[in-house]
Amino acid sequence: MKEKTGPLPSQGQLQRTGVRFAGYAAVFGHPDSGGDVIRPGAFAASLEELRDVPLLWQHKAGAVIGRVEHLSEDKRGLRVIAELGGGEEARRAARLLETKKLDGLSFGYRVRQARRNDGLRELVELDLVEVSLVAEPMQPKARVHAVER
Repeated sequence: MKEKTGPLPSQGQLQRTGVRFAGYAAVFGHPDSGGDVIRPGAFAASLEELRDVPLLWQHKAGAVIGRVEHLSEDKRGLRVIAELGGGEEARRAARLLETKKLDGLSFGYRVRQARRNDGLRELVELDLVEVSLVAEPMQPKARVHAVER
């Protein structure tokens, strides 16, 4: 199934809530609820080729709720810093983040390289497609750690 999405809003086009957050969209070395384990370095090639990565609401392709300001791998996982836009879903997400009713992060990807090991799928190299704020992440350790206005 092919999907077509429009260009991401530029910083000038994106209305803002004034809410920024930081956290981990992926955590290395811990199996998720689907039996996948992300290995350190899995995002390295994708981050080198990086273009804009959308910040989505619950992985919905048309629901861009902000912009990702920073992505990097560290020893823990894929670190994300993002700013929420000013649309209805972004304002809702901002309220949920600020009241600590939502703190899940996730990401969309395409597999470049994976292998099976002890019943788990090890994700060795991935193409990062999007980052999402979610109610229930597949990786329970993928969470927002800081919120600021």
